[in-house]
Amino acid sequence: MTREDGSPYGPHHAGVLGSPIGHSLSPVLHRAAYAELGLTEWRYESHEVDEAALPGFFKSLPDEAGDARWAGFSLTMPLKRAVIPLLDEISDTAASVEAVNTVTFGQGLYTKGDNTDIPGMVAALAERGVDTVESAAVLGAGATASSALAALATVCTDPVVAYVRSDARAAEMRGWGERLGVDVRTEPWARAVEAFDARLVIATTPAGATDELAERVPARPGTLFDVLYEPWPTRLAAAWSARDGHVVSGLDLLVHQAVLQVRLMTGLPEAPLAAMRAAGEEALAARRR
Repeated sequence: MTREDGSPYGPHHAGVLGSPIGHSLSPVLHRAAYAELGLTEWRYESHEVDEAALPGFFKSLPDEAGDARWAGFSLTMPLKRAVIPLLDEISDTAASVEAVNTVTFGQGLYTKGDNTDIPGMVAALAERGVDTVESAAVLGAGATASSALAALATVCTDPVVAYVRSDARAAEMRGWGERLGVDVRTEPWARAVEAFDARLVIATTPAGATDELAERVPARPGTLFDVLYEPWPTRLAAAWSARDGHVVSGLDLLVHQAVLQVRLMTGLPEAPLAAMRAAGEEALAARRR
């Protein structure tokens, strides 16, 4: 079996970096893809790496690699921005939000950073029939919110309203909007329930942050994209589903962005979405037991 560039498939190493890393589902998803694709010699492992250790980790790769070929890494927080100065190249998508969640290796360990969160969001929405909306709202203003704005640049036709907890966060979101070409209007978190008037709501907040809003979901809501996958369902997602609203989950995002990572790392044109989602659902169900 050969890659698209004609190079052979030998033993390859890939993995996910971050701190803490024990909760990551990435090994489950990528290993499921390798099994489905018949990549029996490929390995994907978790590596506990924080910001301080990241430069040393990258410097050690040539020695650790031995005869194995490094295919790439997935990156979680807090490394998505810290890795950028260490890379030889980053894609336009990653540069647009100053966040890299995927590193691939070229000849001589040449490193390229990319961001699959943004196209992963777009793909997850498209899978649920959301290609274009007239109105959208974002709950929160963290790192994921900037990726949400980048995704909304291709999905939403009208201004996006972001509900945030501070003036500083509001200014940051407006700045991201200007950079990404998205017309962003900000409102204080105290008015967050007004987000539910939008046809698409993207919740980018930590676990529990939107619980207070669950009882305010309207009778006929639009689509909720809650980027969390554990715990699941969130109180907001459960209330949304109870009112027959469409819900896109953090697992949907995780799987779609992982599909893109597998394609980038293996060079194959497709990755097994269904098998990867099934593996993720099984792993989450096991954690809840």
